[in-house]
Amino acid sequence: MKVSTKGRYAVRVMLDLALHNTGEYIPLKEIAARQGITVKYLEQIIGMLNRAGFLQSLRGNNGGYRLTKAPEEYTIGSILRITEGDLRLTPCIEENGQECERSETCAAMSFWTGLDKVIADYVESYTLADLMKQAEDTNWDYYVI
Repeated sequence: MKVSTKGRYAVRVMLDLALHNTGEYIPLKEIAARQGITVKYLEQIIGMLNRAGFLQSLRGNNGGYRLTKAPEEYTIGSILRITEGDLRLTPCIEENGQECERSETCAAMSFWTGLDKVIADYVESYTLADLMKQAEDTNWDYYVI
């Protein structure tokens, strides 16, 4: 599995919004400037996050974006699934519960199932609040994920 640029940037955007949360809407240009991402590319990512209900938006002079929930309520896995879709490494294990036709006789199936569980557990174990704490503990002004 390789997380795309959109996936990495989605995590960065959500973390930026969490770290700079004052209750006000944050303009897209500010996020783009802090993160070194073009506004045009950021619009695509913000659109995905907004459609998923992760963000609130407001148009106009005082417009921008803010989180809809507390940072503790966003797992990194939930953010990545918006841009990446299914996070499974192999098509051997389908998200809808249907395994491949060879699963009954595949000697490697338990390996793929175990690896999938490790990845799912890991990305679900981290929240935006965890990343915020890491950023604060290390005094990061700028972070790249």
